[in-house]
Amino acid sequence: MYRDCTIGVVVPAYNEESLIETVIETIPAYVDRIYVVDDGSTDDTWSVIRESARRVNERARREGSISVDGARAVEASGPRDQGVKLQVSESSHFEPRVCPIQHERNRGVGGAIKTGYRRALDDGLDITAVMGGDGQMDPNLLYKFLDPIVEDRADYTKGNRLLYREYRAEMPRFRFIGNSILTFLTKIASGYWKTMDPQNGYTAISREALRAVEIDEMYEYYGYCNDLLVKLNTRGQRVADVAMPAKYDEAESSITYPTYIWKVSGMLFRNYLWRLHVKHLILDFHPLALFYYAAVGTVGLGLTAWLWSLLTAGRVVFLHSISSLLVVLFGILLFLHAMVFDMRESRDKEIQIRD
Repeated sequence: MYRDCTIGVVVPAYNEESLIETVIETIPAYVDRIYVVDDGSTDDTWSVIRESARRVNERARREGSISVDGARAVEASGPRDQGVKLQVSESSHFEPRVCPIQHERNRGVGGAIKTGYRRALDDGLDITAVMGGDGQMDPNLLYKFLDPIVEDRADYTKGNRLLYREYRAEMPRFRFIGNSILTFLTKIASGYWKTMDPQNGYTAISREALRAVEIDEMYEYYGYCNDLLVKLNTRGQRVADVAMPAKYDEAESSITYPTYIWKVSGMLFRNYLWRLHVKHLILDFHPLALFYYAAVGTVGLGLTAWLWSLLTAGRVVFLHSISSLLVVLFGILLFLHAMVFDMRESRDKEIQIRD
């Protein structure tokens, strides 16, 4: 338990036999329940998870971190130099502490996280974090993701490796470029215009927000985190960016970036239209939806007219091209105007945690 809130951590793992044990062992003692999801690994990940879970659960019982009769609470030191006291769970409801879960087939990291989220909701945890099984997320930073939710400043927190130059120093250049492209597209799709590094999987979410976003519909490919931001905005949830350094150690990424960007971009476009329809036309009415639709229609009309003028022989081709260009520019102006509306709509829903 952390500051009177029960905490869960979902750990998705796919072919992480050399790293998953360290991840499980280093998750802070104040975490009540750890859901380690083997997403159809083809190596020895599942065996390592089960053995690590057995060892950690036995140690938790022996040291009193889990009290079967609910009679004992254990105090642990808080984050260094923070002066925070952390209380480890005293409820038998959270035994065992580590819960191994196995998918028979690979469903993608989003699918693994959905499984863990469902279990966390069933267990009634106050806050559920996500830490990858590849060892790239520093467990000592977890409290930074929990504090804004505990203090009711945010409903969802996520890492941001792009805020400071020194924090993104370890990020390979091709990843930085791809991340920057998807950051811009996610801003448009989600409506969170201050949010950066949407690919960051180090997150935490409140129980109320998790209930609100209908996780059964969550995207299961790597773009699950972008998809979740769209759903959070549609439901009016508050998001906090937590500054953190990029870390690339032993893990090898299985992401093929051209395919990744193409698939996630398509998903974001569909989600963008869905958000406008649901948030600004069904749940409530806001004129920005009409501006967006008018902008898309006007740009489409202008481009169509321009292409038609190129295919049409005659003296009026030049005039058609100029008028088509003016229509496209007008559509772009409408789009920019809608973006201003969108920024104002969500400006009170975003904060940045810089240190």
